[in-house]
Amino acid sequence: MKTAVLGANGYIARNFLKVNAVSRYGEVYAFGRSPVQIDGFVGYRQIDFDSVTDIEEAIVGCGLIYLFAGRTGTVQGFDDPDSFLDANERLLLHLLSAYRNINSMAKIVFPSTRLVYRGDYRSLSEDAPKAFLTPYAMQKYACEQYLEMYRRLYGVRYCVLRIGVPYGTLVQPVSSYGTLDSFLHQARETGQISLYGDGSQRRTVTYIEDLCRMLWLVGLDEHCVNDVYNVGGEDMSIRELAESVALATGAEVTKKPWPAAARKIESGSTVFDASKLEERLRYRPAMTVESWINEMMKIKAESHVGGGTFVTFLLLCASSPIPERCA
Repeated sequence: MKTAVLGANGYIARNFLKVNAVSRYGEVYAFGRSPVQIDGFVGYRQIDFDSVTDIEEAIVGCGLIYLFAGRTGTVQGFDDPDSFLDANERLLLHLLSAYRNINSMAKIVFPSTRLVYRGDYRSLSEDAPKAFLTPYAMQKYACEQYLEMYRRLYGVRYCVLRIGVPYGTLVQPVSSYGTLDSFLHQARETGQISLYGDGSQRRTVTYIEDLCRMLWLVGLDEHCVNDVYNVGGEDMSIRELAESVALATGAEVTKKPWPAAARKIESGSTVFDASKLEERLRYRPAMTVESWINEMMKIKAESHVGGGTFVTFLLLCASSPIPERCA
């Protein structure tokens, strides 16, 4: 199926393209603001996301559209509100206008976020209560609602995947800039991993290859349409994630007080009930954090580099090149 990937230089998009290069899920055409695609993807073209005409030309004839373009962040959305609004809400509205103008029947797959939920110690289904503590969270949920509005009025077809915490990568050098990446950076730079508070809040963490395969499977499944799904993975506390990295690297886990602003926008625990998507796709994430770290440690041991330091391990984790998954 002819597939348009909008925002081809982002973390998820680059891994998404890598997975397709191996498994050949679809005929992909990639687009972005930059003159070139970072990994040299041959089907790439630079477009202006502010131009509805450019987007029309990008998506015409496509059966699938993945919208990876946008900005992520927490306090950054307060500091740069115009940029966040443009990159998130306005970009989707331009896509929806283009979709209407060419009478497209493609399915739009839209990655959303755990941050739309009100934190809870219980697992969260898709209809769990919502709370919006940052502009980014509000914008993601607004985009979900735009898709549903346009479905009702204009017949737009869509699928939303709410994503927890992705980790790992199949392309170098790129990372999620999320929790595990932060811990790896701290371990490399200081030998310490700092936690705000006790790190008891829990997350659903998903290996990037599993996430990308689910994105592809959702796009190709005709029954996954006009709906919202939580992406599954592994339920771990922030402290458990930190201790996993510390155990592998020899770093020390320490506590520090919450900064006032960070405390106010902390979501609390957000662990997904992903049974709806898993039952639909018959796919469960294969990788665990423990297995990932063990594979990285094995690669380190086989590299014969570094006289017992953990620098090589950290570099490998930051790029996560598992050979049999990247061939």
